[in-house]
Amino acid sequence: MIQDNIARISGKIDAVCRRIGRNPDEITFIAVTKFADIPEIKEVIAAGLTHIGENKVQDAQRKFPAFENSQIKVTRHMIGHLQTNKVKQALEVFDCIQSVDSLNLAVAIEPQAAKLNKDIDILVQVNTAGEKQKFGITPSEVSALIERIVELKHVHLQGLMTIAPFVEDREIIRRCFRDLRILRDEISGRFSAEHSITMKYLSMGMTEDYDIALEEGANMIRIGRAVFSN
Repeated sequence: MIQDNIARISGKIDAVCRRIGRNPDEITFIAVTKFADIPEIKEVIAAGLTHIGENKVQDAQRKFPAFENSQIKVTRHMIGHLQTNKVKQALEVFDCIQSVDSLNLAVAIEPQAAKLNKDIDILVQVNTAGEKQKFGITPSEVSALIERIVELKHVHLQGLMTIAPFVEDREIIRRCFRDLRILRDEISGRFSAEHSITMKYLSMGMTEDYDIALEEGANMIRIGRAVFSN
């Protein structure tokens, strides 16, 4: 089942990319394992997906040790909201924190990464939808946050992440993704001289809307339900 689901999603990614003139090999497909158990995660890895996303630190602590000795290199992404008091534990189990949404969090990551002698990749989470119930900073706050992130020795900014609203109007969803792409392009130009700022990833698009995200420039998509559903 899982292997078939992955093949179907990969086929859709390929079709969308070819239709709009993009290379499907440039897309990072993250399997979101929020509701998956360990055997299912192992099945995902065996099927060829090597990027795993989890929402909670405690779930990652429970699941990830089961495949950390695998011969296949797995990149582990924190995609849920991260509290500053969980930073130490998060850095022990994740390779990338996609949900950095405040200066306090970025600053809290630096000393813990230094203690672990670890450079950590992050994405800044931007609330392009403007929804009060969502985490993420406003687009107007991004530049100021990045100016401070530049000062952090062990923190490397790899791009931006957003979550579109759960609405039927696909134009609203598209606008959220387009706004993030435009913001990424502006940030890339402004901070092009900073070696710790690469801005190479646009992490946007989930099960319901990853096709729109791909059309608007996403090169990292986070899919859970479509991978693990019957």
